[in-house]
Amino acid sequence: MELYDNLLETLGNTPLVRLGRYSPTGAPLAVKLESFNPGSSVKDRIGIAMIEAGERSGELKPGMTIVEPTSGNTGVGLAIAAILKGYKLVCTAADKIPPEKVALLEAYGAKVHVCPTGVPADDPRSYYKTAERIRDEEGAFLPYQYYNQANPQAHYDTTGPEIWRQTDGRVTHWVAGIGTGGTISGAGKYLKDRNPEVRVIGVDPVGSVYAYYKQHGELPPEDEIHQYLIDGIGEDLMPESIWFEYIDEVITVDDRTAYDAVRELARTEAIFTGSSGGAAAAGARQVAAALGADQFVVTLFPDSGERYLSKINEAWLRANGLLD
Repeated sequence: MELYDNLLETLGNTPLVRLGRYSPTGAPLAVKLESFNPGSSVKDRIGIAMIEAGERSGELKPGMTIVEPTSGNTGVGLAIAAILKGYKLVCTAADKIPPEKVALLEAYGAKVHVCPTGVPADDPRSYYKTAERIRDEEGAFLPYQYYNQANPQAHYDTTGPEIWRQTDGRVTHWVAGIGTGGTISGAGKYLKDRNPEVRVIGVDPVGSVYAYYKQHGELPPEDEIHQYLIDGIGEDLMPESIWFEYIDEVITVDDRTAYDAVRELARTEAIFTGSSGGAAAAGARQVAAALGADQFVVTLFPDSGERYLSKINEAWLRANGLLD
C-alpha cells in the first residue's frame, strides 16, 4: 500500500523540468518546481527543519507559540509543520504581501500582523521588529529564517542532493534568486562539495543589496536601496542565513524583466510561477545563453503564480508600468 502517515512525508523530491521553449539556445536549462511541495513552495523545506532544530535545542517546547517574519511562503511551511506538531503560529509580514497569501495563512489557523514595507529593518514598525516584540512579550519561539542555520542546512540536506541526483551530476551552473539566501547557498554548498567547479549564481532584484554586497563587500548606500515589485527575493539587510562564500556571482533583474518572464513562461512552457521565479528564469536564461551545449544550468521556481493573482493580471501590471 502506497500510503503516507502525514503530509510532511510528501516533502521534497520536486520535479526537474527542461525549459527548452523558453531558453532554446546555449546550454540546456532546467527548473526545479517547488510548487509540488505539500504547501506549494520551497519554504516547506525550512518550515519543518527550523521547528525540528528548535525542538532539538530545547528552545521550542510543547505548547509554545511560534512567531516568524515572513512574506507568506515560510508561514505556510511553518503552519503545516506546526499543525502536525501541535503548535500555534503568528506571522508578521510586509504590507506588499498579496491578500491571497494572508487569507491562506489564516486558513491554516495562523494569526497575521501586516506591517509597513517602507520603513528600515530596525524600525519598531517593521515586520522583523514586530516579530521580535511578540517573541519578547509572549515568550514565543522565533525561528527567524534570516538568522537560522537550519535554513541553509535544509537545502544542503535536501535540495542540493536532489539536483545532483536528478542531473546525474551533470549540473555545471546553479542559478537561483536570493531572499534569505538559504536555498541558493545551502544547495550551492552541497553541489560545490560534490564538484568544486559548479558555478553558483544569485539573482537579485534591482533595489536590493546582494549584488552590490558581492562586488564591494558592504551594503550599498541608502539611496541605492529602494522598493521593488518582485515578491519573495531581495533584501535591505544581510541575513546570517546566507552562506555567501559559496556564491560566485550575483546578477540583477528589474521588475519588468521578471514579470515579462512570468508571462512568457506561462505561454511557452505552461508553467505559471511567481515573480521570484520569473526573475530566476530571466537570470538563468541569461547565463545559459552565454554557455555551450556541454554545460547544464539549473534554476528553481520557489512557488506558483496562483498565489499572486492579485498582481499577475493585466490591470495590475499596467497600473504599475509593467505592461504596455
